[in-house]
Amino acid sequence: MNQDNYSSDPPMGQDPLVLLKTLELLWTKQELGKLKEEIRRGFARLEDPLAGLLAMLESSSDWKGRGHSLGYCITTELQLWIKAHPAVPQSSTKLKKLQARVLGMLSQCPTNLLDPLISIYQLHTADRNYLLEHVSHLYLQGNYKEAAILSIKLKLQLDQDVEKMCTPLLLQDKANLVEEYVAEYPELQRKLLQTLDMWCNPSFNIRDITRPYQGLSKYKPEKFNHRVLSKLVFRLLERFNVDSALCPNVINQRHLRTLKYLFYKRFVEKTMTEENWADHIQSTVGDNRWLQEQLVQSLLRHCDARGAARWAQRCCVPPEMLPQAVAEELQKLHIQDRVEEVTKAGNYEASRKKDYYQLPIPRENIHFLQTWEEMLQCWEKVLQPGQVVGVDMEWKPSFGMVGKPRVALLQLALKDEVFLLDLPQLLEQAEAEGEKEKLPHFIQMLYSDATITKLGYGMSGDLSSLAATCSALKDTEKQMQGVVDLLAVDKQECQGPRTEPSRPPASISPQEFSVVCDNMLQGLGRYLRCLGVDVRLLDNEDDHRKAAEIARQEGRVILTSGLPYQTLRSQVGEGRCFSVNCSEKAKEQALQVLKHFNVQVSLGDIFSRCQVCNCNKYLKVSREGMKQLVESSKASGEHSAGCLGSQSCSVTVPDCDTAQPGCAPHSEQAEAMEQCRAAAVLAGDTVLQVTAIPLGVLDRAELTDFYCCTCCGKVFWEGSHFGRIVSQFQDVLVASGDTQSIYELS
Repeated sequence: MNQDNYSSDPPMGQDPLVLLKTLELLWTKQELGKLKEEIRRGFARLEDPLAGLLAMLESSSDWKGRGHSLGYCITTELQLWIKAHPAVPQSSTKLKKLQARVLGMLSQCPTNLLDPLISIYQLHTADRNYLLEHVSHLYLQGNYKEAAILSIKLKLQLDQDVEKMCTPLLLQDKANLVEEYVAEYPELQRKLLQTLDMWCNPSFNIRDITRPYQGLSKYKPEKFNHRVLSKLVFRLLERFNVDSALCPNVINQRHLRTLKYLFYKRFVEKTMTEENWADHIQSTVGDNRWLQEQLVQSLLRHCDARGAARWAQRCCVPPEMLPQAVAEELQKLHIQDRVEEVTKAGNYEASRKKDYYQLPIPRENIHFLQTWEEMLQCWEKVLQPGQVVGVDMEWKPSFGMVGKPRVALLQLALKDEVFLLDLPQLLEQAEAEGEKEKLPHFIQMLYSDATITKLGYGMSGDLSSLAATCSALKDTEKQMQGVVDLLAVDKQECQGPRTEPSRPPASISPQEFSVVCDNMLQGLGRYLRCLGVDVRLLDNEDDHRKAAEIARQEGRVILTSGLPYQTLRSQVGEGRCFSVNCSEKAKEQALQVLKHFNVQVSLGDIFSRCQVCNCNKYLKVSREGMKQLVESSKASGEHSAGCLGSQSCSVTVPDCDTAQPGCAPHSEQAEAMEQCRAAAVLAGDTVLQVTAIPLGVLDRAELTDFYCCTCCGKVFWEGSHFGRIVSQFQDVLVASGDTQSIYELS
């Protein structure tokens, strides 16, 4: 629409507030077409449209609403009108006054109004110091989110302290806004990451940061800990493609967790060979002196000073950095090694052959390939119909690294010949020659040829790393044929022969089923206990063989996984050891066990056992009785030492009766309850954990009863968790005939 359309309009100088009333009437009637036309017509009649817009916004509260408001409609229409009707430039003084007015409004603006207002009033041209002062004022008022958003919109970040601006945002769990704040500035990304890494130093006290902000709105200190910060650091490192060396504390802590995991696998679970373990340890520790010290300390706890000294020697750790006992052993090792060197000097070749594995094929039949010319001989020999090819891949261990590992070596083994392909070198050469598709084409031909048998172990993981190395190979797994994965074969062997019984085993109830769970399956054990199964859980430090001991003594079934299955199965009777699929989640494992042993679960079985101690005897206490116990405990100052804390864990159990040991007969229950009210102590000195009940729970009218474990004293009450468990195990419960109740409770 141009100026000629307005020749019959009233003269310039219309009052913007009169225009606003007209627009509000059209907005109320939702006559949007007329509304937009009247906005454009009205701005053409205003003497100063920019000042007029501010007058209208200041006089109406509608613009503060989220989403599509009248204020948003007026503002965006003015933005379009200005583009079509370039106005006479404002004087700098007048524009500054308008900018000052609009700045005062921006902190109250919905996000969708910020960009139009900044554009209309040319805030990017305003005095930068004035803008920074305004944002600083917002920050000092505690409007941290608004200050950050305005800084992003006005691109003020480079003149601000990134730690100061981002700390309160992180405390309010606004990590996404923090990422947006530094997104366009690599320098700020590095500063932020260095700050976060400093906070992740084990000696750093995060309370020093959080203390000034404890009155903060939506303050979430639980979201501001080393673990959460570490995850944020790794996400930012990957998103901004920053060298992880910038964050040594976070990387060290991740490597330290890897070390602890490796020690658990080697010395507790005992499922890693010495050679494999040593390779991973070496790769994890590398030349990092701090990690080497942690390694030595861990070795002292799990083996002896001599074993620790061996690794100190291997890592060239200076004696002054070692504990005295390790330093003394290291000195002895140096002397011993010098003696052995002299002894072996005359017979080096014989010694080497004796100490190392001898390959079953001649050395000249092992080919290390780095050029495409060398690859041709591999191509001709491998891609033969009827050929059997062993395939394996090697890459640097990815513990603590960001992203998927990239394959460094592709190994192809025939019966009498082995080819080792230097993948990075071959890919680099092919790309330099403009033929980067040659090597991926060869690999795809190998995997997709059904006439060639490919043998490997865990081939899916290998192909995932191969795809990360070369994007042209991302669909190889979908196209592969003629593949035998020995991992699947190994799993079948571990599970034992799967012979279908002529008829399913007789059904049993959870009360008739008792198990001992290996320490790798504690999640499975907790689920089974939820369903009423009698479960013994091994501790993390327990040896696997303890499961067989318990199974023999108490007549339990062993639930285990992986390598320990073969050992444990031989130590108990037939059918008394079951191998669980460790790749599945705990809930799926529980369903697998229940179906295998035909355990029929009813609604009454759910939470019929204490989740802490496995006891199945509860004392039922009314809400009023529990209130008296809580008040009595507070008055006397008595509480449960080392209390684990009670959770809102739904329990549906029958009142305890005389048939259950540890509970008072009904005739004596009133007297027993009076004693409990006085001291909150059951027979056997079991202290009820009444002080752990959260505030407000006792005031919930729908809670009529509480259930107290007679063994450990933990207090339970009905809540939403019961419905969730019913829903998760609905298939098992439906099979037991409790359909109607299930749907009601779900």
